[in-house]
Amino acid sequence: MIVGVITVVGLLVTRMPDITPLATPDQLALPEGTQAAAVTMGRDFIAVVTEDDRILIFERDGRLRQEVEVVPAQP
Repeated sequence: MIVGVITVVGLLVTRMPDITPLATPDQLALPEGTQAAAVTMGRDFIAVVTEDDRILIFERDGRLRQEVEVVPAQP
């Protein structure tokens, strides 16, 4: 039984994915005057939807990677 527990613990430790912590939304440097409307976290990014219809994509460490403007749908 002890060998089984050691085996399970060993498998858990060696099979764990990269768990480098993501920056939390309060650690992100949003452009001045920007208000966050929604935040979502992907495997290696953080996406912030702003109230002025932009999506800001941040790296795991909080650096801005990409900015996407959301164009309103045509009626």
